[in-house]
Amino acid sequence: MPEVGSPAPPFTAPDMHGNPVSLEQFRGQKVVLYFYPKDDTPGCTKEACSFRDAYADYREKGIVVLGVSLDDEASHRAFAEKYQLPFTLLADTNHAVAEAYGVYGEQEWQGKKFMGLARKTFLIDEQGILIKVFDKVDVENHSREVLAAFGLA
Repeated sequence: MPEVGSPAPPFTAPDMHGNPVSLEQFRGQKVVLYFYPKDDTPGCTKEACSFRDAYADYREKGIVVLGVSLDDEASHRAFAEKYQLPFTLLADTNHAVAEAYGVYGEQEWQGKKFMGLARKTFLIDEQGILIKVFDKVDVENHSREVLAAFGLA
């Protein structure tokens, strides 16, 4: 996993419409890069909706929100439409972005082990430097925690 104070690993991944999105295109802006396990599941929906509900604050402050999971573009489109998510979801179907950020690996849920994503959030400054990592995420209040970490809540 990249360390705070180091450059955020570069990436390019398709968004929910199949358009390539790269970290580099957001240079000069603060970025929230949040990894979540699966579209339209209870915890992931609460987390996404917390960002949706605070999205006006993010836009006002010029902060980009990017959600990343292993789901494909069609799944992301359906998830975004169902919950009116106004931010970009990235389809990391080959888990390249997740591996670059150290969040892909063996997970356990309800006693079953599988390969998947850990729920983590990375805050990246205008110069592309990683400034904070959230290892533990309160899905219902996470967006406010992120704004506070940027000194904006």
